[in-house]
Amino acid sequence: MEKLFWSIALPGFGQFLNGHLFKGFVLIALEFLVNAKAHFNMAILLSFHGDTQTAATTVDYGWLMFYPCLYFFAMWDAFRNSGRQISPYSFFPFAFSAFSVTVGLIFSNTFTIAGTFLGPVWFPMLCVLPGVGIGLLLKKFCTKWSSGV
Repeated sequence: MEKLFWSIALPGFGQFLNGHLFKGFVLIALEFLVNAKAHFNMAILLSFHGDTQTAATTVDYGWLMFYPCLYFFAMWDAFRNSGRQISPYSFFPFAFSAFSVTVGLIFSNTFTIAGTFLGPVWFPMLCVLPGVGIGLLLKKFCTKWSSGV
């Protein structure tokens, strides 16, 4: 789990801990590239200060669309290669989180909750929850189905 948490902190760190240095460097480089091109740090800063409207106009959605898949792939890869025994279909929560966050990002510039505009940082973060939930349900279903129960 430690390697997964380091990968959450920065994609590529988990790969370093797993001894996959080249993959770690590539993921960190991609993270920096996408983050810089998308102006994501500025969007995060503005969102934390409550200025989600400015964050939505600051961010480059074309670049930011790469971020969820890169981020969740790095987490999955660090988890998968951590040396622990993993169960079949363990990738489902990661893959469906990447998908749901990407969809959340697509709709983040128009979606409000109770009249509150959450923007390109907070709304996609909330979309992790249904992604994990759907992924866990599918994992459970596929595990039962493949075992014939």
